[in-house]
Amino acid sequence: MTGQFKLFDFQKKKEVFSWSMYDWANSAFATTIMAAVLPVYYSTVAAAYLPSNIASSYWGYTNTLAMLSIAVLAPILGAIADFKRAKLKFLSFFLSLGILFTGLLFFVKEGDWIMASAFYVVGRIGFSGANVFYDSLLPHIANEKEIDRVSALGYAFGYLGGGILLIVNIGMILQPDLFGIANAEMGTRFSFISVAVWWAIFSVPLFLHVPEPVADGRIELKETAVRAGFQRLMTTLKEIRRYREVFRFLIAFWFYNDGIGTIIVMAVIFGTEVGIGQEHLIGAIVFVQFVGIPFTLLFGKLAEKISTKNAIYLGLIVYTILAIGGYFIRNEVHFWILAFVVAMVQGGTQALSRSTFGVIIPNRKSAEFFGFFDVSQKFSGILGPAIFGLVAQLTGSSRLSIVSLVIFFVGGILILRGVNIKEGIRIALEEDSKRIIN
Repeated sequence: MTGQFKLFDFQKKKEVFSWSMYDWANSAFATTIMAAVLPVYYSTVAAAYLPSNIASSYWGYTNTLAMLSIAVLAPILGAIADFKRAKLKFLSFFLSLGILFTGLLFFVKEGDWIMASAFYVVGRIGFSGANVFYDSLLPHIANEKEIDRVSALGYAFGYLGGGILLIVNIGMILQPDLFGIANAEMGTRFSFISVAVWWAIFSVPLFLHVPEPVADGRIELKETAVRAGFQRLMTTLKEIRRYREVFRFLIAFWFYNDGIGTIIVMAVIFGTEVGIGQEHLIGAIVFVQFVGIPFTLLFGKLAEKISTKNAIYLGLIVYTILAIGGYFIRNEVHFWILAFVVAMVQGGTQALSRSTFGVIIPNRKSAEFFGFFDVSQKFSGILGPAIFGLVAQLTGSSRLSIVSLVIFFVGGILILRGVNIKEGIRIALEEDSKRIIN
């Protein structure tokens, strides 16, 4: 029996490690494409002929379009994946889509802001679509006691992997000669290629060592997978009252993640607009990646001490202070201070949100429910950047855009207060028990 336990334990660790490595892989897109390099390239090269505040607005609208697209697709895809036992298959499709269009960003040159927006939108659809199915694997590899730490571990891996490649990309941009590259612009374009390659290579362990979860065997439909997906989605919508804590949590998450996501995708282009140098902008993002690692792991442990819900509250209070402080940014020192504050709470707040959702949903509907989770995440990514862009366009500056994000954090806190996590766990366990009995 001891030998069997050790073998099982080793297999479990390999699954957790391989699952976490996908965070390492896809975070290259989050850091280089979403947060650090592409926003600067978009503002200074692709949108070089546009006023700076208009470039910021168009970047915000581009993110809104990307998030709207995936928000429509995610719940249907999740339902189909549960029905067809195809989480890994769908993950590989969206992964491939994201990698392809990330690589195509190499061809964006001066004035090509429409091309840049189009390639980024499709690339981010791939990134976000793959995350629906990646996140849905979490409840299958970690139990209720492990899930906070495993989720935090994934985010920590993401910080490290995304940070390492970002350092390499900074070298390609600031010291292109060392890499045999002609100039900084070509260094930036090659950095887009590096993200695609990195993403592809480090995704392999997940497909090798994380098994496809068992499909919901109770569903016996003869329709096509798409029709079955729609059917399951409508069934879930009708039954949403049974999952009232899940629904409440999604609304709370919709609010506060809107602010978090907007800060992630708009911070660098905002810094460019107010005159922060490129080396400080990208350097601060690298700083966030590495400082965020211990703080993310700390949040996983903090949740055990003060409860997951209270740890999320703490992160949102810090974000509220950060949004107000963003109005007063005047120089590089200010930007670095705010970067440190972001590093303290970003990964931990998102990791605990993912793990909280994972314990209040039935395992048998993990992809379907994580599709809803991703919809909440993506719909939140629609309103925030759109408001940010609109305020910047109307006022001629993005400073008030930062302050406007306070409403999302405060609203999230107020709604989260009404979520009963223990009741959500009880209902989820009850649903899974019914499946075993049947």
